[in-house]
Amino acid sequence: MAEAPWQQSARYPDPSIVALDPSFKRYHLALSAVERLWTGSRWGEGPVWFGDGRFLLWSDIPNNRVLKWEEETGAVSIFQKPSNNANGHTRDRQGRLIACEHFGRRVVRFEYDGATTVLADSFKGKRLNSPNDVVVKSDGSIWFTDPPFGIMGFYEGERVVPELPHTNVYRIDGQSGEITLVADDIDHPNGLAFSPDESILYVIESRGEPRNILAYDLAPDGKTLRNRRIFIATQTGETPDGFRVDTDGNLWCGWGMTPAFDGVRVYNSSGAPIGHIHLPERCANLCFGGRQRNRLFMSAAQSLFSLYVNTQGVAGG
Repeated sequence: MAEAPWQQSARYPDPSIVALDPSFKRYHLALSAVERLWTGSRWGEGPVWFGDGRFLLWSDIPNNRVLKWEEETGAVSIFQKPSNNANGHTRDRQGRLIACEHFGRRVVRFEYDGATTVLADSFKGKRLNSPNDVVVKSDGSIWFTDPPFGIMGFYEGERVVPELPHTNVYRIDGQSGEITLVADDIDHPNGLAFSPDESILYVIESRGEPRNILAYDLAPDGKTLRNRRIFIATQTGETPDGFRVDTDGNLWCGWGMTPAFDGVRVYNSSGAPIGHIHLPERCANLCFGGRQRNRLFMSAAQSLFSLYVNTQGVAGG
Protein backbone atom coordinates (compact mmCIF):
# COMPACT_ATOMS: atom_id res chain seq x y z
CA MET A 1 0.00 0.00 0.00
CA ALA A 2 1.37 3.40 -1.00
CA GLU A 3 2.07 5.89 1.73
CA ALA A 4 -0.26 8.86 2.05
CA PRO A 5 1.28 12.08 0.69
CA TRP A 6 2.89 14.28 3.31
CA GLN A 7 1.02 17.43 4.26
CA GLN A 8 2.19 20.41 6.25
CA SER A 9 0.47 20.71 9.59
CA ALA A 10 -2.45 23.12 9.50
CA ARG A 11 -2.48 23.37 13.27
CA TYR A 12 -0.16 24.95 15.82
CA PRO A 13 1.80 23.63 17.55
CA ASP A 14 3.03 21.32 14.80
CA PRO A 15 2.84 17.75 16.19
CA SER A 16 5.93 16.74 14.22
CA ILE A 17 8.07 18.84 16.59
CA VAL A 18 8.56 16.83 19.75
CA ALA A 19 10.24 17.79 23.02
CA LEU A 20 12.25 14.89 24.44
CA ASP A 21 13.17 17.07 27.41
CA PRO A 22 11.40 20.15 28.83
CA SER A 23 14.44 22.27 27.96
CA PHE A 24 13.62 21.95 24.26
CA LYS A 25 10.44 23.99 24.63
CA ARG A 26 12.44 27.23 24.68
CA TYR A 27 13.67 26.48 21.16
CA HIS A 28 10.29 25.48 19.73
CA LEU A 29 8.24 28.32 18.31
CA ALA A 30 4.66 27.25 18.92
CA LEU A 31 3.42 29.24 15.91
CA SER A 32 5.81 27.71 13.37
CA ALA A 33 5.52 24.53 11.33
CA VAL A 34 7.73 22.35 9.18
CA GLU A 35 7.45 23.52 5.57
CA ARG A 36 8.36 21.53 2.47
CA LEU A 37 9.94 24.10 0.17
CA TRP A 38 10.64 21.81 -2.78
CA THR A 39 10.86 18.17 -3.80
CA GLY A 40 12.55 16.41 -6.69
CA SER A 41 16.10 15.49 -5.71
CA ARG A 42 17.59 12.00 -5.55
CA TRP A 43 19.79 12.62 -2.50
CA GLY A 44 19.85 16.11 -1.06
CA GLU A 45 22.91 17.23 0.90
CA GLY A 46 25.21 20.09 1.83
CA PRO A 47 22.94 23.16 2.34
CA VAL A 48 24.57 26.57 2.74
CA TRP A 49 22.90 29.95 3.25
CA PHE A 50 23.76 33.17 1.39
CA GLY A 51 22.19 35.99 3.37
CA ASP A 52 23.64 38.64 1.06
CA GLY A 53 21.72 37.10 -1.84
CA ARG A 54 18.78 35.73 0.19
CA PHE A 55 19.14 32.25 -1.24
CA LEU A 56 20.11 28.74 -0.22
CA LEU A 57 22.30 26.31 -2.14
CA TRP A 58 22.22 22.57 -1.65
CA SER A 59 23.54 19.45 -3.39
CA ASP A 60 21.67 16.82 -5.33
CA ILE A 61 24.62 14.45 -5.48
CA PRO A 62 23.39 11.64 -7.81
CA ASN A 63 22.01 14.21 -10.28
CA ASN A 64 25.42 15.92 -10.30
CA ARG A 65 24.01 19.35 -9.59
CA VAL A 66 23.77 22.09 -6.99
CA LEU A 67 20.32 23.63 -6.58
CA LYS A 68 19.35 27.16 -5.59
CA TRP A 69 16.25 28.18 -3.59
CA GLU A 70 15.34 31.88 -3.50
CA GLU A 71 13.84 33.25 -0.31
CA GLU A 72 11.89 36.07 -1.97
CA THR A 73 10.10 34.02 -4.63
CA GLY A 74 10.49 30.37 -3.56
CA ALA A 75 11.88 29.63 -7.01
CA VAL A 76 14.27 26.69 -7.41
CA SER A 77 16.80 26.58 -10.21
CA ILE A 78 20.04 24.85 -11.09
CA PHE A 79 23.00 26.77 -9.71
CA GLN A 80 25.70 24.42 -10.99
CA LYS A 81 25.65 21.41 -13.31
CA PRO A 82 27.81 19.43 -13.53
CA SER A 83 28.89 19.91 -9.93
CA ASN A 84 31.48 17.11 -9.77
CA ASN A 85 28.96 15.37 -7.49
CA ALA A 86 29.46 18.07 -4.85
CA ASN A 87 28.44 17.13 -1.33
CA GLY A 88 29.12 19.41 1.67
CA HIS A 89 29.31 23.19 1.40
CA THR A 90 30.15 26.15 3.60
CA ARG A 91 31.37 29.72 3.20
CA ASP A 92 34.72 31.06 4.28
CA ARG A 93 35.13 34.19 6.38
CA GLN A 94 35.25 36.27 3.19
CA GLY A 95 31.90 34.87 2.01
CA ARG A 96 33.28 32.63 -0.71
CA LEU A 97 31.67 29.26 -1.38
CA ILE A 98 33.66 26.18 -0.32
CA ALA A 99 32.61 22.81 -1.78
CA CYS A 100 33.54 19.16 -1.24
CA GLU A 101 33.52 17.26 -4.54
CA HIS A 102 33.04 13.51 -4.77
CA PHE A 103 33.88 13.14 -8.44
CA GLY A 104 36.65 15.72 -8.33
CA ARG A 105 37.96 14.19 -5.08
CA ARG A 106 38.88 17.64 -3.89
CA VAL A 107 37.92 20.69 -1.84
CA VAL A 108 37.46 23.83 -3.92
CA ARG A 109 36.73 27.51 -3.41
CA PHE A 110 34.70 29.64 -5.82
CA GLU A 111 36.20 33.09 -6.18
CA TYR A 112 34.27 36.34 -6.58
CA ASP A 113 34.99 36.40 -10.32
CA GLY A 114 33.75 32.83 -10.85
CA ALA A 115 37.16 31.17 -10.94
CA THR A 116 37.66 27.90 -9.08
CA THR A 117 40.61 27.44 -6.71
CA VAL A 118 41.59 23.92 -5.70
CA LEU A 119 42.33 23.95 -1.97
CA ALA A 120 43.05 20.25 -1.52
CA ASP A 121 43.04 17.20 -3.79
CA SER A 122 45.81 15.06 -2.33
CA PHE A 123 47.79 14.35 0.82
CA LYS A 124 51.44 13.31 0.73
CA GLY A 125 51.22 12.49 -2.97
CA LYS A 126 48.05 10.38 -2.73
CA ARG A 127 44.65 11.45 -3.99
CA LEU A 128 41.94 12.19 -1.50
CA ASN A 129 39.01 9.78 -1.30
CA SER A 130 35.87 11.90 -1.66
CA PRO A 131 35.71 14.94 0.63
CA ASN A 132 32.35 14.88 2.37
CA ASP A 133 31.71 17.79 4.73
CA VAL A 134 33.55 20.98 5.58
CA VAL A 135 33.63 23.74 8.18
CA VAL A 136 35.65 26.98 8.41
CA LYS A 137 37.14 28.11 11.73
CA SER A 138 37.40 31.78 12.70
CA ASP A 139 41.14 31.78 11.97
CA GLY A 140 40.34 31.00 8.32
CA SER A 141 41.39 27.37 8.48
CA ILE A 142 39.24 24.83 6.62
CA TRP A 143 38.51 21.44 8.20
CA PHE A 144 37.04 18.57 6.18
CA THR A 145 36.27 14.86 6.35
CA ASP A 146 37.37 12.39 3.69
CA PRO A 147 35.45 9.07 3.69
CA PRO A 148 35.26 6.99 0.47
CA PHE A 149 31.50 7.25 -0.12
CA GLY A 150 31.91 8.97 -3.50
CA ILE A 151 34.33 6.36 -4.85
CA MET A 152 32.51 3.23 -3.67
CA GLY A 153 30.22 3.19 -6.73
CA PHE A 154 28.88 5.21 -9.63
CA TYR A 155 25.82 6.74 -7.96
CA GLU A 156 27.50 9.63 -6.09
CA GLY A 157 30.79 9.75 -7.99
CA GLU A 158 33.02 7.24 -9.77
CA ARG A 159 34.22 3.93 -8.39
CA VAL A 160 37.98 3.75 -7.90
CA VAL A 161 40.39 2.12 -5.46
CA PRO A 162 41.12 4.40 -2.47
CA GLU A 163 44.65 5.64 -2.03
CA LEU A 164 44.21 6.93 1.52
CA PRO A 165 42.57 5.46 4.63
CA HIS A 166 38.85 5.96 5.26
CA THR A 167 39.53 7.35 8.73
CA ASN A 168 40.95 10.82 8.14
CA VAL A 169 40.04 14.42 8.91
CA TYR A 170 42.20 17.21 7.48
CA ARG A 171 42.91 20.88 8.11
CA ILE A 172 43.86 23.45 5.47
CA ASP A 173 45.75 26.40 6.94
CA GLY A 174 44.03 29.68 6.19
CA GLN A 175 47.28 31.54 5.50
CA SER A 176 49.74 29.03 4.02
CA GLY A 177 47.29 26.56 2.49
CA GLU A 178 49.22 23.70 4.10
CA ILE A 179 47.20 20.50 4.50
CA THR A 180 47.66 18.58 7.74
CA LEU A 181 46.12 15.40 9.09
CA VAL A 182 44.28 16.18 12.34
CA ALA A 183 42.55 12.83 13.01
CA ASP A 184 43.15 9.35 11.62
CA ASP A 185 41.07 7.26 14.01
CA ILE A 186 37.48 7.78 12.80
CA ASP A 187 35.65 5.00 10.96
CA HIS A 188 34.31 6.84 7.88
CA PRO A 189 34.15 10.42 9.24
CA ASN A 190 31.16 12.38 7.99
CA GLY A 191 29.60 15.61 9.31
CA LEU A 192 31.66 17.93 11.51
CA ALA A 193 31.17 21.19 13.39
CA PHE A 194 32.80 23.32 16.08
CA SER A 195 31.27 24.29 19.41
CA PRO A 196 30.39 28.01 19.62
CA ASP A 197 33.71 28.89 21.28
CA GLU A 198 35.63 26.56 18.93
CA SER A 199 37.11 24.64 21.84
CA ILE A 200 35.55 21.34 20.67
CA LEU A 201 35.31 19.69 17.27
CA TYR A 202 32.43 17.23 16.83
CA VAL A 203 32.64 14.56 14.11
CA ILE A 204 30.20 11.86 13.00
CA GLU A 205 31.72 8.36 12.90
CA SER A 206 29.36 7.05 10.25
CA ARG A 207 30.42 3.41 10.15
CA GLY A 208 30.69 2.87 13.87
CA GLU A 209 28.41 0.29 15.50
CA PRO A 210 26.44 2.14 16.64
CA ARG A 211 27.17 5.36 14.80
CA ASN A 212 28.86 7.66 17.26
CA ILE A 213 29.23 11.40 17.44
CA LEU A 214 32.78 11.98 18.62
CA ALA A 215 34.23 15.02 20.37
CA TYR A 216 37.81 16.29 20.37
CA ASP A 217 39.30 19.17 22.32
CA LEU A 218 41.33 21.67 20.38
CA ALA A 219 44.86 22.04 21.69
CA PRO A 220 46.05 25.53 22.70
CA ASP A 221 47.58 26.01 19.24
CA GLY A 222 44.07 25.85 17.73
CA LYS A 223 45.39 23.54 15.03
CA THR A 224 45.55 20.08 16.57
CA LEU A 225 43.11 17.79 18.34
CA ARG A 226 43.34 15.81 21.57
CA ASN A 227 41.17 13.93 24.07
CA ARG A 228 39.09 11.86 21.65
CA ARG A 229 35.86 10.65 23.24
CA ILE A 230 32.40 9.41 22.37
CA PHE A 231 30.08 12.37 22.83
CA ILE A 232 26.89 10.58 21.76
CA ALA A 233 26.41 6.84 21.24
CA THR A 234 23.27 6.39 19.15
CA GLN A 235 20.72 3.60 19.30
CA THR A 236 20.49 0.82 16.73
CA GLY A 237 18.70 2.14 13.66
CA GLU A 238 19.66 5.77 14.23
CA THR A 239 21.77 7.35 11.50
CA PRO A 240 23.32 10.76 12.21
CA ASP A 241 24.74 12.54 9.19
CA GLY A 242 25.39 16.27 8.80
CA PHE A 243 24.74 18.74 11.62
CA ARG A 244 25.15 22.30 12.83
CA VAL A 245 25.49 23.97 16.23
CA ASP A 246 23.46 26.85 17.63
CA THR A 247 24.65 29.67 19.86
CA ASP A 248 23.70 27.73 23.00
CA GLY A 249 25.89 24.82 21.96
CA ASN A 250 23.06 22.49 20.93
CA LEU A 251 23.71 20.06 18.07
CA TRP A 252 20.98 19.92 15.40
CA CYS A 253 21.65 16.65 13.61
CA GLY A 254 20.32 15.17 10.38
CA TRP A 255 18.79 11.85 11.38
CA GLY A 256 17.01 8.85 9.97
CA MET A 257 16.90 5.47 8.24
CA THR A 258 13.55 4.43 9.75
CA PRO A 259 10.22 6.33 9.90
CA ALA A 260 10.54 6.62 13.67
CA PHE A 261 13.88 8.42 13.39
CA ASP A 262 13.65 10.33 10.07
CA GLY A 263 14.17 14.05 10.64
CA VAL A 264 16.39 16.10 12.95
CA ARG A 265 17.52 15.08 16.43
CA VAL A 266 18.64 17.85 18.79
CA TYR A 267 21.21 17.30 21.57
CA ASN A 268 22.32 19.77 24.19
CA SER A 269 25.95 20.59 24.92
CA SER A 270 26.08 17.78 27.49
CA GLY A 271 25.09 15.19 24.88
CA ALA A 272 21.52 14.63 26.09
CA PRO A 273 18.71 14.37 23.50
CA ILE A 274 16.24 17.20 23.99
CA GLY A 275 14.12 17.35 20.84
CA HIS A 276 13.16 15.78 17.53
CA ILE A 277 11.71 17.21 14.32
CA HIS A 278 9.94 14.44 12.43
CA LEU A 279 10.18 14.52 8.63
CA PRO A 280 8.72 12.12 6.06
CA GLU A 281 12.24 11.46 4.72
CA ARG A 282 15.67 10.90 6.13
CA CYS A 283 17.44 14.21 6.68
CA ALA A 284 21.02 14.17 5.44
CA ASN A 285 22.18 17.64 6.40
CA LEU A 286 21.05 21.07 7.51
CA CYS A 287 22.05 24.65 8.14
CA PHE A 288 20.73 27.80 9.75
CA GLY A 289 19.74 30.72 7.56
CA GLY A 290 17.49 33.72 7.20
CA ARG A 291 18.39 37.23 8.30
CA GLN A 292 18.62 36.22 11.97
CA ARG A 293 20.04 32.71 11.36
CA ASN A 294 16.89 31.35 13.04
CA ARG A 295 15.47 29.39 10.11
CA LEU A 296 16.55 25.76 9.96
CA PHE A 297 16.96 24.45 6.40
CA MET A 298 16.92 20.65 6.17
CA SER A 299 18.07 18.82 3.04
CA ALA A 300 16.35 15.46 3.08
CA ALA A 301 16.54 12.58 0.62
CA GLN A 302 14.19 14.01 -2.00
CA SER A 303 13.03 17.31 -0.53
CA LEU A 304 14.07 20.58 1.07
CA PHE A 305 12.32 21.49 4.34
CA SER A 306 12.51 24.47 6.68
CA LEU A 307 11.42 25.42 10.19
CA TYR A 308 11.73 28.66 12.16
CA VAL A 309 13.20 28.00 15.61
CA ASN A 310 13.84 30.09 18.71
CA THR A 311 17.60 30.05 18.51
CA GLN A 312 20.34 31.10 16.11
CA GLY A 313 22.97 29.12 14.29
CA VAL A 314 26.58 29.92 15.09
CA ALA A 315 27.90 32.59 12.76
CA GLY A 316 29.97 31.04 10.00
CA GLY A 317 28.49 27.59 10.65
